[in-house]
Amino acid sequence: MSAEQLDLSPPEVPEPTLLESILRYGLFLGAIFQLICILAIIFPTSKSQQQEEVEPSESKPAEPVKKSKGPAPQSRQKPKKESKKKR
Repeated sequence: MSAEQLDLSPPEVPEPTLLESILRYGLFLGAIFQLICILAIIFPTSKSQQQEEVEPSESKPAEPVKKSKGPAPQSRQKPKKESKKKR
């Protein structure tokens, strides 16, 4: 093998097109947005902001809580048909 047969020059890479550049920067912006969202979940808002949100609701008069008689019927179940009594 001689040096003439081996081509060690870097391959020719075409310049990125406008669409490829927009796509690349859009992916970077999307990754940054995802990191911000993950950080917002890991580090929630401070307690002072949460207390400010809760205080106005405490000043409202308490409404009586209605008790439910039981679990709501499921929508999948069909109502039972009443059968007539035979004599």
